[in-house]
Amino acid sequence: MASAASAPPAPGNLKRIVAASLIGTTIEWYDFFLYGSAAALVFNELFFPESDPLVGTLLSFLTYAVGFAARPLGALVFGHYGDRLGRKKLLVLSLLLMGGATFAIGLLPTHATIGSLAPVLLTVLRLVQGFALGGEWGGAVLLVSEHGDARRRGFWASWPQTGAPAGQLLATGVLSLLTALLSDAAFGSWGWRIPFLLSGVLVIVGLWIRLSVDESPVFKQALEQAEARKADTAAERMPIVAVLRHHWRDVLVAMGARMAENISYYVITAFILVYATTSAGVSKQTALNAVLIASAVHFVVIPAWGALSDRLGRRPVYLIGAAGVGLWMFPFFALIDTGGFANLLLAVTVGLVLHGAMYAPQAAFFSEMFATRMRYSGASIGAQFSSVAAGAPAPLIATALLSAYGSSTPIALYVIAASLLTVVAVALAKETRHRDLADVDPSGGAARPVEAPAAQDARPV
Repeated sequence: MASAASAPPAPGNLKRIVAASLIGTTIEWYDFFLYGSAAALVFNELFFPESDPLVGTLLSFLTYAVGFAARPLGALVFGHYGDRLGRKKLLVLSLLLMGGATFAIGLLPTHATIGSLAPVLLTVLRLVQGFALGGEWGGAVLLVSEHGDARRRGFWASWPQTGAPAGQLLATGVLSLLTALLSDAAFGSWGWRIPFLLSGVLVIVGLWIRLSVDESPVFKQALEQAEARKADTAAERMPIVAVLRHHWRDVLVAMGARMAENISYYVITAFILVYATTSAGVSKQTALNAVLIASAVHFVVIPAWGALSDRLGRRPVYLIGAAGVGLWMFPFFALIDTGGFANLLLAVTVGLVLHGAMYAPQAAFFSEMFATRMRYSGASIGAQFSSVAAGAPAPLIATALLSAYGSSTPIALYVIAASLLTVVAVALAKETRHRDLADVDPSGGAARPVEAPAAQDARPV
């Protein structure tokens, strides 16, 4: 008989948990992506004006990459305390840190006002953003996964993942609206600050929602059993040690699985703003509109891919996305090179649909790899440490390759190499679809399989 913790929760409660995670992750990704879009559009001129345009863009993306460098530290700190104190408290803290840093960027003086101190302050605030996001992802997906119905965990856990395209949609939409309404001079002078300052309002809304939800029942059960045993094991004191001792293979699988997902996403959504405007002669507004529409499609397909992973398994769906993104890269750039909006939109949309096949099952897949009292640490470390080698340098490497070769071919090969690495990592992983997250054993080992998975799958939705 499956444990009580894995029984389907009340539909209303689960939907409230999903909404809280989704809205919170949307705000955090809005903040994070807003910086990336601004880095591609205006930060090179505002904070690095003494460089030539392409070098300024490289320096702007370098500060963008700094945010990724802080994400592993956030994963370690938030993972440690999230496994000891609970998921909810840490999610509230991450939202406050991210929103505060983003709001401060909106008030930041530029190079014209305070000189070289401006990019230094920008970099510090970017570090805070990265630290907060490094702790956000693991908590948000675990809160849903550990509340959710095991039969549809892939579907429900994919909803926090839609916070990424929703945040991208919101950030790109605000920037697109401002660039349409304001002249280039007005946008560069003060208009760029508006979306950053808007984050303050969004954070208030997000906090109100997050404070209203309950802690994960799976975590509470594990904590109560540990207290009943009067246990104070090494795994419970230092979850990271237990992760590296018992789950190091799972951490490596998660890191490999993230390579194609992370690199392809930032090439498709961030670097595209540089490539389309400099190499294909597309206007900033046109490029932003394409990303905006494609992000809306991305938002819709992620839950669909998540639901499919409940039927086929996490690995098959993930492999479809990894292989598909690699195969799409040459057509992707060929379509953009035509300079037409329809082709640009097709390129970005198909790319994000294929990316969704990796991103949707990722939340459940990574959650199911680890035991309860080390799950926040394990999922966060696997996801965020890979971002230093994947998403962080992706726009930077792509821009450098474009500068050095003047061609999209090396960039396509770069993404294809990442796709091959991800295909190998996921192919070597074990299927996790039927694992029970109510595994409270702190000594290690993967979550236990739920009993009679076929019978569970047969229950009506």
